[in-house]
Amino acid sequence: MSTATSPVYVSLEFTPNPNTLKYSVNRELLKKGAANFTKKEDADKKSPLASKLFGVPGISGVMVGKDFVTVTKTEEGDWDVVHKSCSSMIEDHLTKNETVINEDAQNQEAHKGGTTDIENKIREILDAEIRPAVAMDGGDITFEKFENGVVYVYLQGSCSGCPSSTMTLKQGIEARLRDAIPEVQEVVAV
Repeated sequence: MSTATSPVYVSLEFTPNPNTLKYSVNRELLKKGAANFTKKEDADKKSPLASKLFGVPGISGVMVGKDFVTVTKTEEGDWDVVHKSCSSMIEDHLTKNETVINEDAQNQEAHKGGTTDIENKIREILDAEIRPAVAMDGGDITFEKFENGVVYVYLQGSCSGCPSSTMTLKQGIEARLRDAIPEVQEVVAV
């Protein structure tokens, strides 16, 4: 996405999820949102970078955010092997200015929108307050639907499978949405 000629910097950040690492970069990778991949086949279609990262033994997930890449390993994966491979792959990919996410995959996120006032308000709060907070830990949250007082969301990146995600979901996200929108009774991860 960026055509910058300055050196690429990749810095490692630990996340609350012990099976996930976050690689922050000094480049804009996406304009908005995040692209989450849990299967190599999906990455092959949408993200050359994620596809490469799935080639590292032990990788079970890749999420590309605005200026970071989150990598999740299997329980059996070896962080020493995974980290060295992923860090150098990300740096090499960005240094060569190769495509991170295909244009059509980026546009899919932009076309999602709520259809009711309540859904739009939920999206506004998620996008303005909650997504930036979970992105700091290498994760993302996206709205699926609002039905019978229940908000259904997807937890991605480091949030998926994280031991503290239930607490974050109930005490943080659910509390905030219930406070702002009386119709919200519960938030559930799908």
